[in-house]
Amino acid sequence: MLSAFIFSYHWRCVVIKEVQINEQIRDKEVRVILYTGEQLGIMSAREAQMIANEKNLDLVKISPNANPPVCKIMDFGKYKYEQAKREKESKKKQKTITVKEIRLRPVIEEHDLTTKANQAIKFLSKGDKVKVEVRFRGRELGHKDIGFQVVNRFLEMVKDAGVADKAPRFEGNNIVVILDPKK
Repeated sequence: MLSAFIFSYHWRCVVIKEVQINEQIRDKEVRVILYTGEQLGIMSAREAQMIANEKNLDLVKISPNANPPVCKIMDFGKYKYEQAKREKESKKKQKTITVKEIRLRPVIEEHDLTTKANQAIKFLSKGDKVKVEVRFRGRELGHKDIGFQVVNRFLEMVKDAGVADKAPRFEGNNIVVILDPKK
């Protein structure tokens, strides 16, 4: 039973993004900066920690790769709060672009093609990318030119709403083209 546990257990490599604060800083010498921006100079980590304790603040290593490492005396709780607030603001400003997929066949009728084109125009007007795919089955693969004609008719129908980023290309049993919304 124990051997089964050992073989099924896997270690994961964890990247530590946390900054070192107070007693976690074990460097001999550090460059110390006050929360006001004033530089106190290079001193031992113990001296810097004592100065931070006198001011009831934390010693935070902000640049560990510098020589000597740079530490700042500041309120760490306030720093973490402001950092979380900045991350939240940056996530609000990000726009996620989704790729919608439309599947066609080489033997598609004109009305069905028009319906699919209207759907693609709706997706493009919302700002999404559209992946148009013409699927071939069986003996249809012998008539790739018909598939390219279908794609070109489709592109002509949606030319006002979107533009192809690359020319249609053959991938496996499909002709694929990706449309970007016009700006």
